[in-house]
Amino acid sequence: MADRMTKEQRHNCMSHIKGRNTKPELLVRKFLWHHGFRYRLYDKKLPGKPDIIMRKWRTVIFVNGCFWHGHECDNFRPPKSNTQFWKNKIETNKKRDQLNIQKLGFLGYRVITIWECELTKKKRDKTLDSLLITLSQIVLKETNTKAYHIEENDLSIAAETSISYGLKK
Repeated sequence: MADRMTKEQRHNCMSHIKGRNTKPELLVRKFLWHHGFRYRLYDKKLPGKPDIIMRKWRTVIFVNGCFWHGHECDNFRPPKSNTQFWKNKIETNKKRDQLNIQKLGFLGYRVITIWECELTKKKRDKTLDSLLITLSQIVLKETNTKAYHIEENDLSIAAETSISYGLKK
């Protein structure tokens, strides 16, 4: 199927698609900052130029668009025109992503990938809570802090009933 747009129209349309400071990325960055995590952006020296770099915790975060990185979810719809080109492009992106993740691992970095579809209003809270838990575990490991596991029935009550203080109801 031929493209419905002229070459100039398609070029103009595609040139307006941002690769940095996307809405999903800004959402994650704002969340991290609010929870006290400090980071750097887009280090060209690191493989894949990660979106968010937390050197102190040896962790990088990629906030990937489902279309560009070939995530097989409801958001991904292959184009109806120029399909072979897009199929090749997305496959190349996926292979490059995997290679960059391996290289970052060899450099001692933990890699977290957050997909655009995981930041929809329905899934956002769960995704960001999961990110916070993951980063908290990383911080505990990096600082050699002992993590305690407390069973819910082992928790003591913080306040006693008012009767024990001699107060009348």
